[in-house]
Amino acid sequence: MRGDGDTTGVALIEVYDLDPGAASTLTNISTRGLVQTGDDVMIGGIIVSGTEPAKVVIRALGPSLTSRGVVNALADPSLELFDKNGARIGNDNWRETQEMEITAAGLAPENGSESAIAATLVPDGYTAIVRGKAGTTGVALIEAYSVP
Repeated sequence: MRGDGDTTGVALIEVYDLDPGAASTLTNISTRGLVQTGDDVMIGGIIVSGTEPAKVVIRALGPSLTSRGVVNALADPSLELFDKNGARIGNDNWRETQEMEITAAGLAPENGSESAIAATLVPDGYTAIVRGKAGTTGVALIEAYSVP
């Protein structure tokens, strides 16, 4: 997404399943953006639909973007996932809490400073927030995967 005339600001991109009766599954969605401080963090939302819980992996990448030519990549992203009641799951360095689950899903980040959360979520809406550790800023990628 780009602002008309290269303007900048906050925007929202949404993806919908227009035919819930069809046998389709969205397995991944991601976005890249500038993580700043205060209210100018990166925010992503996901909705788990249906009646059954879904296994997901949410990742916040920064350092590994540098090798892909991204300038000013966020050096140390932290990730938080909230449900509608404010219950929080957080991660700073992915290997510290769920290395086995994330690796088994085939979604291990390249850099130990990157963040990832593996969770089984009941149908509902969730908000993921990416911040820079110690108030740092830079470009990050947030991804949400549905895993078997």
